[in-house]
Amino acid sequence: MGLTAIGLIYSPWGRRSGAHLNPAVTLAFLRLNKMHPLDALGYILAQFCGGLMGVFAVRLLLGASFSSPPVAWVVTLPGSAGPLAAFVAESVISAGLMYTVLRVSASRRSAAWTGVTAGALIALYVTFEAPISGMSMNPARSFASAAPAGNWQQLWIYFVAPVLGMQAGAQLHLLRNGRTACAKLMHTPLERCIHCGFEPAVERLATPSAASLQDPA
Repeated sequence: MGLTAIGLIYSPWGRRSGAHLNPAVTLAFLRLNKMHPLDALGYILAQFCGGLMGVFAVRLLLGASFSSPPVAWVVTLPGSAGPLAAFVAESVISAGLMYTVLRVSASRRSAAWTGVTAGALIALYVTFEAPISGMSMNPARSFASAAPAGNWQQLWIYFVAPVLGMQAGAQLHLLRNGRTACAKLMHTPLERCIHCGFEPAVERLATPSAASLQDPA
């Protein structure tokens, strides 16, 4: 899962969109005033639709072995510690991910490592936190499994806790006077950005070439 996240963030599609993949991430950037509300709505709809498409694709490939126990559509449910522990754990890991992503991406020296950092945290959470809550951090991911399974048990945890956690991570970033340049997790000089208005062609025209600087004529 960590390597998948890294691959998607650095992929051409991830660089184009910013690779949120998660409504809680999108809402955090909306809170930071780095997204237009209509863009955020489009992202969230795409995330829920994409999650459902992925689940149904796996169902077509694997058949009943995916939809039947013990896999059972990979529905996220609290572990043996119970719903309260799952809620707290989801909130904490979501806050940690959002805060870390914002701090890393805010530094010019480390911004290029934002995707690697996010993927490493996801791998760490899957390894150590998953037994407590199932490690969702993503309302769209949990809904995508719950809807076809018809299992709405404790789904509220995976809608509320990730959003609250990432909002808390964003607020902590603000309290520490952190800068947030853009809503993209991976910003490159090659792709346009609907969030900050960056246009590669415009930037090239606005920047004098080395030859023009050397020869004013």
